[in-house]
Amino acid sequence: MTGRIIAALFALAAAASSSLAQDTEPKKVALTYIIDHPAIDAARQGIVDALSEAGYAGERLELIVQSAQGSVPTQQQIAREFAGLAPDLMVAISTPSAQALQSVAGDVPVVFSAVTDPVGAKLVASLETPGGMITGASDMQPFGPTLDLIRSLLPDAKTLGVIYNSGEANSVSQVEALTAEVTAAGFEVVESTASQSAMVPDAARSLAGRVDAILIPTDSTVVSAIEGVVSVGERAKLPVFASDTDSVKRGAVAALGFNYYELGKLSGAMAARILGGESPASIPVGVLETQDLYLNPKAAEAMGVTIPAETLASAAVVVE
Repeated sequence: MTGRIIAALFALAAAASSSLAQDTEPKKVALTYIIDHPAIDAARQGIVDALSEAGYAGERLELIVQSAQGSVPTQQQIAREFAGLAPDLMVAISTPSAQALQSVAGDVPVVFSAVTDPVGAKLVASLETPGGMITGASDMQPFGPTLDLIRSLLPDAKTLGVIYNSGEANSVSQVEALTAEVTAAGFEVVESTASQSAMVPDAARSLAGRVDAILIPTDSTVVSAIEGVVSVGERAKLPVFASDTDSVKRGAVAALGFNYYELGKLSGAMAARILGGESPASIPVGVLETQDLYLNPKAAEAMGVTIPAETLASAAVVVE
């Protein structure tokens, strides 16, 4: 009898030891993004910090990070490489990155960040119930408040230029949403496309003399080259507005947008839950609830815009 009890205790101890080893074994996480720019960099840092706060750091995390440097073929190659690594989780920042990972993921869970329209991009079945091996955080935001802001700063403006990558589902979805909202704000949209970052300045120059202002959506191709748009705006006295707040620090007049570091933390918290055993299928797509107003008075002056004192006072951040 005593022998059986001792044997049982040894079995329990062995099981506990095995469980502990599994708990302390590092998780392999592969993270990729389409291109380097401040908003994506902030989201990436938020993801890493959220994982760290959940205990996935140091010896408990093996993190592999690769940028596609703006190339969709490169992004697809990275996705295939990641699949071959058999990670515990894959993370994508941007729509092209998420689509590339989803296409090769199999039974490996995927978390995305900074995807504007995950349903339209065919990543999830719905925001409430993703239904597959992928979920994440969206930077979807209404254009109405931004159009109201532009109207308040440019009361006589009639035409609004928008520069975007027509090959990116995220951007096409945004332009469709913008087009649906502009009439109520009294604007007409003029589109200009750029499939690569190097083409963005030419796309901006094509709008000079044709529009009263430019609005940049959360398009990774265009945001990565926002300085080229700002340069055109300054020379042509053509105000440039953005949809991500980091672009204001880089020379846009204003933006109403999300804090991409906090968006990344939202994705990172989801990633930690999945590493802890939850299924992506049952984790709703997350969206931040607040938008911050960022203003750049120097950029506004350079582009011929006067910012009223009350608007300055309402800004979350005024770039000096």
